[in-house]
Amino acid sequence: MLHTIIQKNSYQDSINLMLLTNAVATTEGISKVQIMMATPANKDIFKDAGLYTEELETAESNDMAIVVDTEDAGKVEEVLEKVEQYLKDQSISGKTQAFETVRTWDRAIKTLPNANMALISVPGQYAAEEANKALDMGLHVFLFSDNIPVVDEVQLKQKAHEKGLLVMGPDCGTGIIDGVPIAFANVINKGRIGIVGASGTGIQEVTTIIDRLGEGVSHAIGTGGRDLKEPIGAITMMDGIKALENHPQTDVIVVISKPPAKEVRNQVVELLHSLSKPVVTIFLGEKPTKHEGNIYQAYTLAETAQIAVDLLRGNEIKADYNAGDFSVPYVSLKQGQTAIKGLFSGGTMASEAAVLISDSLGLGTQITNEDGYVLKRDGHEVVDLGDDKYTQGKPHPMIDPETRAKFIEKAAQDEKTAVILLDFVLGYGSHEDMASALLPSIQKAVAHAKENDRSLYVVAFVCGTENDPQDYQGHINRLQGAGIIVKNNNNEAVRTALSIVGLQVHDEQKAHEVTETPAKEFDLTVSEQIMAFVNTKPSIINVGLKSFTDAIVANGTPVVQYDWRPIAGGNERMRKILSLLK
Repeated sequence: MLHTIIQKNSYQDSINLMLLTNAVATTEGISKVQIMMATPANKDIFKDAGLYTEELETAESNDMAIVVDTEDAGKVEEVLEKVEQYLKDQSISGKTQAFETVRTWDRAIKTLPNANMALISVPGQYAAEEANKALDMGLHVFLFSDNIPVVDEVQLKQKAHEKGLLVMGPDCGTGIIDGVPIAFANVINKGRIGIVGASGTGIQEVTTIIDRLGEGVSHAIGTGGRDLKEPIGAITMMDGIKALENHPQTDVIVVISKPPAKEVRNQVVELLHSLSKPVVTIFLGEKPTKHEGNIYQAYTLAETAQIAVDLLRGNEIKADYNAGDFSVPYVSLKQGQTAIKGLFSGGTMASEAAVLISDSLGLGTQITNEDGYVLKRDGHEVVDLGDDKYTQGKPHPMIDPETRAKFIEKAAQDEKTAVILLDFVLGYGSHEDMASALLPSIQKAVAHAKENDRSLYVVAFVCGTENDPQDYQGHINRLQGAGIIVKNNNNEAVRTALSIVGLQVHDEQKAHEVTETPAKEFDLTVSEQIMAFVNTKPSIINVGLKSFTDAIVANGTPVVQYDWRPIAGGNERMRKILSLLK
């Protein structure tokens, strides 16, 4: 039986409510529970989960909706007590914060008059409007929010470019601005390698490897995953590249991109050829055969980091950074055990794994995406569990282990499975100890295989640094102690998994070609606002998820929390009228 409680005008951020739902779901005697703001999109999630009720019909976007499926009416009161205690604990912890909380843009600007960036993580339906307000106030925008129409992204980025500002996003998961981690980012030493990336976890993988190799990063400017698609045309990517070209503290530039539109990709490469600094590029899915002039082209994220470090140190650039012995001694598999199951929390890591496995099978290196699966062939499966399909109304798998635990169990039951391949992404925003959280599921999977006279190999890597809050080496130790094969990075982990099932990637030996002076000349100047942004520490107005202030405060960076609420209680018609009146 479904029980519905609507708490009027009780706005909470989405991540808080997802984690609260998970905490309450363990209550004995409850079949299902969902706690969300009653937005139109969330009402659809209630419907898909079989939890929609008449009471939800009149609930508004500023109302918190709790739906409990239980035959014991007394359990509803127990759920409400847990909800109340959770929100009370959140409120108490908020009182010890080292920053001021405000309720309007005007108050935010008055509180932090030197602010130069807005970090926006409000629901997608409101995000473009808030980003426009930030741009009108002369702020650069880091737009974490997703589900924003392409037409709005084009409008925002064109407006920002005309104003001499940057829009990083939408769906921009990671950034590092002058050493300050933004959103989901690791603690990276400052250094002289600058990055512009259309990939959040791609930036994380490259920056953490650079850090572990003993170098550091000046900036990592995220662009959002669609920036190199039509019709956006790499507006943020190109402005970010020019900014790093003009940044005195950057000596090597790195460009990271998910598969781009061909014409946009070529335009970016033309720009790169006109720079005075060496550049390392990775366009995921491309298998380069050579380096050209000042552009060094990588096939994997690890190679990208390794080339950048060698360029910075003046070392000779190798023809192949991916070679190595990835064999595992004493492999014992039953006939028919041939498949790798890659279960990733990072979308770019999943895509890189899919490219390498596809390459080893002789299928080329193009990436597809069907229901979150970036590869599904001959029993091999690679899935991005951070895809929208798996995160509707649920926390991201970097935050919560539940979805991945279910996939691990499913993979173990498949008699074809030989290897389960996993990433563990550390850093701000991620789970405090994902190794310990997933180990019970991993051990159960291995035991299930053993009971059925099968060996199941688990290969993993940890994307992190020694300074991350989750204890990088401790993660490795816990995984290795449980019998998991732990490699240094995703590239090594995938190749080890391939070795176990008797496959390997055939790498190119890249030659270095000298190029003529580029025919196309570019104006490499950037606005005063962008130069000020890359040459000074950020000062941030955080609009939305309060947890994003943790990394900012830890790095001694000025921040004010804009405790955002939907205007007019989330009523779309009234909101638009008020916006027009303003």
